[in-house]
Amino acid sequence: MAVVEVSIVPVGPAGASISRYVAHCLDILDESGLTYELCPMGTVIEGELPAILDAIRAMHEGTFGGEVVRVLTTIKVDDRRDKTLSMDGKLAAVRRHREK
Repeated sequence: MAVVEVSIVPVGPAGASISRYVAHCLDILDESGLTYELCPMGTVIEGELPAILDAIRAMHEGTFGGEVVRVLTTIKVDDRRDKTLSMDGKLAAVRRHREK
């Protein structure tokens, strides 16, 4: 199980807002069935790494079209093999340290 943060930014669309592109990427994620959390500066996804990478590829490709001819995608992967990894588990581990 992996936890992955992704940020997909279309370069060159008219205007400064990219929220409609983010919404389209979330539609693609919904279709994937993966668990995700939208954050102000990116989206965090959890699941099996091949499925996540397939979804990211679909989101990246899905951003092209119309006025978008360049897309910048940034990916951070936390892939742990010794135990199950989840977004909630990562947050709980930090909270436990803060309670000490």
